[in-house]
Amino acid sequence: MSENRYSRQIQLKSFGKLAQDKLANAKVLVIGAGGLGVPVLTYLNAMGVGEIGIVDNDTVSITNLHRQVLYDESDVGTLKVTVAARKLNEQNSATQIKTFATFLNVENALKIIRNYDCVVDASDNFPTRYLVNDACVILNKPFVYGALHDFEGQVSVFNADGSPTYRCLFPTMPKEDEVPNCNDNGVLGILPGIIGNLQALETVKLITGIGDLLSGTLLIFDALAQRTQKIKFPVVEENLLIKELQTSYSFSCETILESIEAIGLQDLLADKNIQLIDVRTNNEYEDEHLIGAVNIPLDEIDDRLKELDIASPVYFICQSGIRSKKALLEVKKQFPEAICINVNGGMNKLNSFANYA
Repeated sequence: MSENRYSRQIQLKSFGKLAQDKLANAKVLVIGAGGLGVPVLTYLNAMGVGEIGIVDNDTVSITNLHRQVLYDESDVGTLKVTVAARKLNEQNSATQIKTFATFLNVENALKIIRNYDCVVDASDNFPTRYLVNDACVILNKPFVYGALHDFEGQVSVFNADGSPTYRCLFPTMPKEDEVPNCNDNGVLGILPGIIGNLQALETVKLITGIGDLLSGTLLIFDALAQRTQKIKFPVVEENLLIKELQTSYSFSCETILESIEAIGLQDLLADKNIQLIDVRTNNEYEDEHLIGAVNIPLDEIDDRLKELDIASPVYFICQSGIRSKKALLEVKKQFPEAICINVNGGMNKLNSFANYA
């Protein structure tokens, strides 16, 4: 370890060489290399964490760049873990970077997490958070949580030496139609940077033992008011007794639907008779859309059902695949026999193609 490199940290009386050595010997797993993961990775790497694992199977999209500042325009279409590993190695060649080009799931979670001292959950969905929580309880690993909603962010530390778990704070997974995400709900570019940096800070405190952890405490940050508040929550003992993963971490209201991967839609676009309904807003549609797509915003779908040819297959697309699924379900309520197909991943997965009108 180059003490000169980290001298500004080491000279802090409450940090010192002992804390720096702890960072150098630590192994941290970061789940998600997006808005939250980028600042976490950047600062943990810069501060001298010895080994960092990155779990993500997404590619860089042009819509990521306003907040995921590790990436640039030339990276669009490339796996995030590939780009992140290269740039982090350029930032600090002493850090060992391990990449897992996959999404965390029931089959791989325990195998991946068991090799790390702590986990940073930088994911953007509830199923992954509950999976991370249960795996960390089983393996007795602490994890640092971060989440975003509109102009608000949350941070906490779970399962640290018997402290409360994620399920102690959020016992039950919400229904899918109750959950917005940044693809459909939007996110202010700076906010993930703030929350991700707070996650990185909690990770450093967790590893080195300095300061007071947000353990049993939820920090809520209001970006518009520049205001924070802290909410205490207790341990629910039964949540510490998880011994095995669930068979599935899908949303409780998950419905089996016909679907097609976004990239597979490319082959169908040559068919001029394909019935493709774009359920995004008028402004989103005007900004970019696929040739031949008809715009019926989600909030208008019930009033415009007569515009659909129910006798033929109907494909639904939105920005990420969430709103299109909701539109599909609405149509199926009225026409149970209709053949409706959701385009998984939506426009986000098609951004690197040149089929826009």
